[in-house]
Amino acid sequence: MKPYNKIMIAACSGLALAAVAVVSPMAQQAPIYSSLDRFHPVQAENGMVASQEAIATKIGVATLQAGGNAVDAAIATGFALAVTLPRAGNLGGGGFMVIHMAEEGATEALDYREKAPAAAFKDMFLGEDGEPDNTKSRFSGLAIGVPGTVAGFAAAYEKHGSGVLTWAELVAPAIALAENGIEVTPDLSASLASRITRLGNDPATASIFYKPGLIPYSPGDLLVQEDLAQTLRKIAEDGPAGFYTGDVAEKIASKVQAAGGGMTVEDLNTYKPVWRDPVTGTYRGYEIASMPPPSSGGVHIVQILNMLEKYPLAEFGLNSADTIHIMSEAQRRAYADRSKHLGDPDFAPIPVTGLTHPDYAASLVETIALDTATPSSQIGPENPLPFESNETTHFSVVDKDGNAVSNTYTLNFSYGVGLTADGTGVLLNNELDDFSAKPGAPNAYGLIGGEANAVEPGKRPLSSMSPTLVFKDGDLYLVTGSPGGSRIITTTLQIILNVIDHQMNIAEATAAPRTHHQWYPDEIRIEEGISPDTIKLLEARGHKVETKNAMGSTQSIMKIDGKLAGSSDPRRDGALTAGY
Repeated sequence: MKPYNKIMIAACSGLALAAVAVVSPMAQQAPIYSSLDRFHPVQAENGMVASQEAIATKIGVATLQAGGNAVDAAIATGFALAVTLPRAGNLGGGGFMVIHMAEEGATEALDYREKAPAAAFKDMFLGEDGEPDNTKSRFSGLAIGVPGTVAGFAAAYEKHGSGVLTWAELVAPAIALAENGIEVTPDLSASLASRITRLGNDPATASIFYKPGLIPYSPGDLLVQEDLAQTLRKIAEDGPAGFYTGDVAEKIASKVQAAGGGMTVEDLNTYKPVWRDPVTGTYRGYEIASMPPPSSGGVHIVQILNMLEKYPLAEFGLNSADTIHIMSEAQRRAYADRSKHLGDPDFAPIPVTGLTHPDYAASLVETIALDTATPSSQIGPENPLPFESNETTHFSVVDKDGNAVSNTYTLNFSYGVGLTADGTGVLLNNELDDFSAKPGAPNAYGLIGGEANAVEPGKRPLSSMSPTLVFKDGDLYLVTGSPGGSRIITTTLQIILNVIDHQMNIAEATAAPRTHHQWYPDEIRIEEGISPDTIKLLEARGHKVETKNAMGSTQSIMKIDGKLAGSSDPRRDGALTAGY
């Protein structure tokens, strides 16, 4: 076994799980502790990491303990997740990061979303009949976007890393995990077993994640990813060049082309992340900062909050018929707008100011009736221009200086396209399914898009990922985000509503049952836990209500009176929030 570096040693020591006990209620809107609450958050004094996988969380906290800042910890956590949570953590995908640097008082958005290769063209996902071909857009080489994760992490480190820890030190824990092996958890074992048909079709993927004969790994088995360790080592030594040039890039391009795609080494050589201004807004005196296009998340979170601010949700109550009705009406209008107006801002003007303008929200509220559902067939994308002036993972980090990172990244489907670039250990994404194959045609998550999100060479597909920060009087208050495909926006939204309107601590806010409406299909999707009486009241107003699988996996941290309180979503096994 090769020696672990100081981050890995700290992570394995158990020190990363230290937490501060707070036993007296605080005079806060959303208290850290209250004897009224059924769920209580993890608490800490100095720094905190919340992620969907325990080992990665421990590495992130150990990075903070070793002197790193929130950005350092986010990078170490993200690389570790590529090893320990292979269905979503990644090198071969992309995502978004919202960063707040407290000393500068600055909040920035980093777009490291995947891009369509130069060979992409508008109708490439259509079959001979002119209709969308889901095999092309989801399970072939055409579905694979140029990965952005490694370049994104490097850009964040270069601009905002502490300088206390080297780039190589942040990658080293992931190398050790891949090389020495991780113990297969029940969650990972079940995940791999459930996808054996798809992942087993690719010999390179099957050789990593299954025993000979396509036998799934059992809980407690050791999973070694030697090829991934070698790729990570090249990244540690050479930075992003170790991924986007040379042998690794050649192997990625070769695999994509063998699967029918057009990605080239040049596409990888020229990939660049983009720094953008976050989408901002206010809600009941709180400031919101979230991801701008090509994410639709920030725009529609702010748009929906603008509509909901017109209603007394606190008086209506959590998950009452009135609250769910109003949320659903606001959501269906926002998702209708999403279908027409959202896309990559580098290719078309996106009316962000208009969509997020309070006066535009007021005009939409005028079309909402408190006692009657509006059929989605009667709602279409409106005109904001007059107001112009499922499988993903999220993690949140706050350090002792108040710096914060909210990061969501993905391969799109669980394990992406299911293909691994031979000899690299890098699972490849199927992110280009997020483009509109044809105007009005839904993608895998039922989301409808238009010309603004049509396929073009070098373009980033529209996303729902919503890494979000909330401030109170300029001070950091909440860091949150979630996976969940089309439900990401509404899941993140409900965390914000739960802590602000319903005065819940972050653990209560996380555990509360969720609802969702996305225009089409015309239904309110709910989790178990919503009262049958409430469902009947909603149906009496004209809503179709469907109970389906749990939604999201939020990883959230709140800062109250200088103390940190965090919570990992109980909907996914193996998540952990920890601090020191």
